[in-house]
Amino acid sequence: MTPQDATKIDREVPLACYANRLSVRPGDTIEFKVSCTSNAPQASASLSRSICADPNPAGPGVIEKPADRWFPHHHFTPVHQPFHPGSYALCATTIAPPELNCIELSAHIWPTRHKDTEQTIISWAGLSLCVDKNGRAALRCEDQIVSSEPELELRHWVRLSATFNKDTGDVSISVLTKDGSEGNSTTGIISPSGSASATTTAVKPSAVIIAASQSDNKPDSLIQNHFNGKIDSPLIRTGASVDNLNVYAHWDFSIATTSITVHDTGPNALHAQLINYPARAMTGHNWNGTEMCWRHAPEHYGAIHFHDDDIVDFNWATDFSFTVPDNMPSGIYVMHVTADDHHDAQPFYVCAPAGKPSNRLCVLIPVFTYAVYGNHARPDWAPEWKQRNEQWHAYPWNPAEYPAYGQSTYNDHTDGSGICHASHHRPLFNLRPGYITFGNSNCSGLRHFQADSHLIAWLDAHNIEFDVITDRELHNEGVAAVSGYDALLTTSHPEYHTPESLNALSDYRDQGGHLHYLGGNGFYWRVALHEENPDTIEIRRAEDGIRAWAAEPGEYYQAFDGGYGGLWRRNGRPPQALCGVGFSAQGQFNGSYYRRRTIPADLEWIFAGIDDEIIGNFGLCGNGAAGFELDRADKMLGTPANATVLASSENHGDDFMLVPEEMLTHLTTLPGPPANDLIHADIVWFETANGGSVFSVGSITFCGSLPHNNFDNNVSTMLLNVLRKALE
Repeated sequence: MTPQDATKIDREVPLACYANRLSVRPGDTIEFKVSCTSNAPQASASLSRSICADPNPAGPGVIEKPADRWFPHHHFTPVHQPFHPGSYALCATTIAPPELNCIELSAHIWPTRHKDTEQTIISWAGLSLCVDKNGRAALRCEDQIVSSEPELELRHWVRLSATFNKDTGDVSISVLTKDGSEGNSTTGIISPSGSASATTTAVKPSAVIIAASQSDNKPDSLIQNHFNGKIDSPLIRTGASVDNLNVYAHWDFSIATTSITVHDTGPNALHAQLINYPARAMTGHNWNGTEMCWRHAPEHYGAIHFHDDDIVDFNWATDFSFTVPDNMPSGIYVMHVTADDHHDAQPFYVCAPAGKPSNRLCVLIPVFTYAVYGNHARPDWAPEWKQRNEQWHAYPWNPAEYPAYGQSTYNDHTDGSGICHASHHRPLFNLRPGYITFGNSNCSGLRHFQADSHLIAWLDAHNIEFDVITDRELHNEGVAAVSGYDALLTTSHPEYHTPESLNALSDYRDQGGHLHYLGGNGFYWRVALHEENPDTIEIRRAEDGIRAWAAEPGEYYQAFDGGYGGLWRRNGRPPQALCGVGFSAQGQFNGSYYRRRTIPADLEWIFAGIDDEIIGNFGLCGNGAAGFELDRADKMLGTPANATVLASSENHGDDFMLVPEEMLTHLTTLPGPPANDLIHADIVWFETANGGSVFSVGSITFCGSLPHNNFDNNVSTMLLNVLRKALE
């Protein structure tokens, strides 16, 4: 362990793990990566099958079944594996500076944060063009620095350039604003290594790094001084004098935008690799608003936005692996890792062999959504939430306490810009059995993996066999991933989809499949996967929608695939067109109930065995089946003409608000009715042309009502009726 790593231990949990894959099929191998901060001599790994991940003692509790048959207990020696946030571009080749007197480093920059440490723009040959700890443009050479005046203004473009004469030590720094009307220049002297005059020993062979620097010139030395903000057109020039400089390297970030390679158009082709996935397709210093799509005017999108907390892949070494046996049942599994008194657990999904379903029913797991929400640090988190974790023996760690692990796309970077990249190649605290999202709620307070387990526990309680599939398989394989299943169930919140995964669901429905949408706020945001690393996901929070942050103007198009980011509704594919309902309203984490509507006699079978008019006035999530985020039918947005609204929710509190995309003014809405009339969830049923059907419930908290009264309640009965019909 290096001294730098030792200083980071207090920012780490004692034992953490992750897997290189979230879904596998028989014959596939999944790798597990573990880090332990203690000196435990041995760690163990064991496998179980997950049935319920809710630690609430008022519910079924955390239920897992041993899976030793497939993976016998395994022992290994744990080690501490560090991780290093911060993005930069690295030209790893060690380059010797030319035998010339002068070097100039320059770039257009759009700084977004001042820090009490330096932020490097370009570092090479022992020199660093940077923003100093006082927010001023500066040039560093070894332990000496020359800075300009005044402090750079944040979120404004400037062009910085600094020249250094290695024979005399003369330094000249120029700061030029975007319009050229203002600027500043500074001169100074640097005497490297404390010598009376500059010598060539100060200018050393080294790698070129953009947006960071190394603590020394060794290949494995610490990367530090990460820059926060945009950099455009970084340039190195060399020459015999300041008046006779030639291009040595000139990186054009508008080339190959979808790649992690940045291209040098200079004579030496010093192409570099982007580390930790900074944001590309960013508006550059010359963007003028005449074009909003980077594909149409790439020359206006020559910037990359770097951050000191970018991280999508911890790149830990593999501690052990598991190859899925051919006869292992499809399901949800959890790999448990233990060292000393510490424990961690990594869920993963075993799908049936491709094209060979083992059951007629399939549950769709939204792993894209899990990753996008990965390590969501809620702004309302408080230390008091830990008390519930202790009382319920819940998962103890929360991302709000450990931001260094990389937060979710619902959080901001340290410079205030939104996080737009996500990946599961790191420990995700909220993807753990027993994790509680809302630690101050009067219910289970669950979302995502843990909330979705209520549906899995319901299937288990009713002895209903099923396979699992994830949206990763939908993306990769299309409708073929699910075409063999008679019925398909979603879980509580399938929010994020690529065009490929959404097309697969549409095709499944249109080919006669029975689609059951058992959540709310689904099929809402469009995302893209990186072509070189498909486990990295991009989200652009463009105009409209309830957004944790807003993309900058001109930056709505995704860098990964060039598609228009944001809502699927803004891409002409509102959720109503797929499943009959779409996002309409959101409130605090509480739920209400549905009231049955008058329906045609030929649909009464849906409520067979139910005498109640009120459906779901109970539940482990929000205390009601209709809550938190609500979807409603709207024929203007694509709800089919033959769709029947079976029930609608009511009695939602003042904390619920209409989603922004439905508002026109403070008084009028896009659909027409008053805003309060649109705050409800609809349960919808309709048949499709090829003998299929769609059943949608329009609420995130619906599945949380299934376990009520030992799984014997009107929500459970209704779903059983619908599912049995689909499987007839």
